[in-house]
Amino acid sequence: MDVYKEAADYLNAYGIEVQELEPDTLEDVFAMDSEEGFLPVDTSPFSPQRSDSVDFPDTPTDWDPDRMLEMRLLVLRNILASEEQYLSELEALLMPMKALKATAFTSQPVLSNQQIQTVFYQVPELRNLHRDFYDSLKNRLELGDPQASVGDLFQKMVSQLGVYCGFIDNYESALEVVRKCAQADERFRTLAENMMSSKGSDNSRANHTFEALLYKPLDRVTKTTLVLHDLLKHTPSDHPDCPLLQESLRISSSFLSGVNEESQKKRAVTLSKGQNRQLVKDAFLVDTSEGVRSLRHIFLYTDVLLCTKVKASWPGKSAQYRFGWYLPLVGLRLQWGREQELPADVQSRISTTRLKMFQLRQEIQLQAKGGRALGARTMDRSRRKLQECELWLLTHSPTTPLELNSPNGKSHTLLLSSLHELSEWRDAIEKLKAESFETVPPDLLTLTNSCVKLRMVHHPPLLSLAPDSGDSSLCGTLSVAVHGASGLQEPASMYICLEVDGYMFFETKAQTRASLSSVAPQWDEEFSMQVDGARHLWVLCVQQPERGSSSTGDRIVGKTLVPLEPNVLQKKWKKMTVTLNQLEVCLSLKFCAHSLEPPGLVPPPQQEVFKVLIGTVAEQEGALVPHIVRSCTEEVERRGLEEVGIYRISGAASDLQALRTAFNTNLRDALSRLRAVDVNAVSGILKLYFRELPEPLIPSDLFQSFAQALDMPDPKGRINHMLSLLDSCPDVNRNTFLFLLHHLKRVAEKQEINKMTLLNLATVFGPSLLRPPPMVLGQAGPQVDISQEVVVQVQVVFFYLQCENLPAAKTTHLLDSEEIPDT
Repeated sequence: MDVYKEAADYLNAYGIEVQELEPDTLEDVFAMDSEEGFLPVDTSPFSPQRSDSVDFPDTPTDWDPDRMLEMRLLVLRNILASEEQYLSELEALLMPMKALKATAFTSQPVLSNQQIQTVFYQVPELRNLHRDFYDSLKNRLELGDPQASVGDLFQKMVSQLGVYCGFIDNYESALEVVRKCAQADERFRTLAENMMSSKGSDNSRANHTFEALLYKPLDRVTKTTLVLHDLLKHTPSDHPDCPLLQESLRISSSFLSGVNEESQKKRAVTLSKGQNRQLVKDAFLVDTSEGVRSLRHIFLYTDVLLCTKVKASWPGKSAQYRFGWYLPLVGLRLQWGREQELPADVQSRISTTRLKMFQLRQEIQLQAKGGRALGARTMDRSRRKLQECELWLLTHSPTTPLELNSPNGKSHTLLLSSLHELSEWRDAIEKLKAESFETVPPDLLTLTNSCVKLRMVHHPPLLSLAPDSGDSSLCGTLSVAVHGASGLQEPASMYICLEVDGYMFFETKAQTRASLSSVAPQWDEEFSMQVDGARHLWVLCVQQPERGSSSTGDRIVGKTLVPLEPNVLQKKWKKMTVTLNQLEVCLSLKFCAHSLEPPGLVPPPQQEVFKVLIGTVAEQEGALVPHIVRSCTEEVERRGLEEVGIYRISGAASDLQALRTAFNTNLRDALSRLRAVDVNAVSGILKLYFRELPEPLIPSDLFQSFAQALDMPDPKGRINHMLSLLDSCPDVNRNTFLFLLHHLKRVAEKQEINKMTLLNLATVFGPSLLRPPPMVLGQAGPQVDISQEVVVQVQVVFFYLQCENLPAAKTTHLLDSEEIPDT
């Protein structure tokens, strides 16, 4: 290698730019050792082992300890200056993001919202990571102490290098968007060619292109190991930082070996016939065996899925793995199972653990703000306890199963904590299955041992290990309203899942009911979630199999990540449209910041819906038509329109009782049960709901008015009077009645098959929807013959079912009281 080029690389690693020389590639910085994996090559010009080193006056071996510490301090100051410049470049890259977002939903956007997400993906997270490292390092170096300990800062920083994975994977897509938009839009081209950043402490300005700034993180992460290697060379072996820097160097080297494009082929395990087995994805997931949950490190290779157990290690000792099980990808069948129900004792312990985590985090935050004078040992103990609680929760709270069935009869089940994580693993496995080939059985010992150097994830995803995101995350109440979707090519039944990140003190997931089969499904449901440390919201669209289709399970048809920005969402609703593959889903978001109350040991009981005034139920749900009415009618339309005698034939009494209990106690469970029971039980529970209302849907005090209106001889006058009576009903009653009427009309459209005419349906529902006022002892009033009473009940419903211009029903008033800006 050219000696001057080597020197230029060394200086560039510390931010001292040598413009006329190109930086070295990663393959010049690393060499592959067949037994130990990637090991850093000594590229320092101070190296006494290299005959072509730059002729510097001294080498580390010639210096006394004081001289070595002085040089170490100089190296650290150069690193700090380099970090300052890198932060300036990241800030320059992020500078136009807000302006671009502001135009994204105008009539002439510079970039679409999806393009903005692609271009700036993970850049704010990189900025936050390096800002935290820079601030911490600067505080340590301000006193100018040559003995200053910084190893923990480097170890913390490299342990979070995984944030670069998303950026690196997305880099080509981001670059493609920048290039295409620069060609298509002169406004963006002007912006992309004139990006300015300061050049360090002198605050001079440097001009960059968008592409050049986008490359900076790639350039930076490849130099991390080189910087650590040189810092370690200038750190005395007896310095407390030495083992920490060694571990940081090992983590950095392992990370780079996993993500750098040029080293992918070297990261593979060699098979017979010159084939390579390459690591594609790894993570800590819950493995279940005979009902026992265990947190395992799962590795997905190009041809096998490997489960390993982490062996206990001690400080300074590299982690080791033991073999758990493996499944070949060829012929592997994946099944997204039904969400598992946790035993009552486990649910109770989860609630207790969440409360304990909440209290520990409050204690740590209070200490960080200087509110309590806890000792360092007490703080460390609190952090360890928080991590232990979080680790237990990661093991025992996941309920979403991914079942793996191999052709050889072996089966395993992984439990995941979120639907988006399940979809990522399933998609990755399915993609590899399509490309995989039959391979020789792996040498399990070699494959397991290689996991240490190949892994890209080094520890379970504990939020307590991450730096505090402070003002950039949400703490308070996040409200999400899911309106509807468009873009379907053919009718489908689907529901929307919402998943928020952050601490798991409270429920982090919500789900709409399933829509009826439609090309433009509507939900109009609102959810409120208590969040702490939330920065992202996953939105997933799940399609249910249609009646008569060969598909047997739900299918995720689209997902997207919505960044949660406190300043944008604060207090007022923000309406937005997000893209999920070909679908566009309309949402509204609002955030209210406030201190959180401790999570309850027992979840607050859901308010009952049966035998409760319909206005009370609607107010609790924030809707004009209760969930039970919408859910049951849509399920009947999904699979009961061709059922002979629908609404006339009732379901099994046991099914009705189970549904009644579920709707009174757990709406999510009720929606799941609706899909599983006989459709006649679904229609039966809807009839039961209306029959058990303490006051009928059509107010009793209007009974006589309806009876008189039916006797009016003038048809036009009768119609006007009947519609006027309907308008006089309370909003919830009127809209629920209209919603039901339009549903019954759709049922009657299939009367040739289901044998249910409009009159039949009016006969079934009339007595439940309209009742005369009860007789009060001592009060005189018109007596209604029982036969006449039934006639009025049936004829009123039948009259409205025959109306051709029946008003449409409003299902929700979720956001009527607040202004929602269209963005």
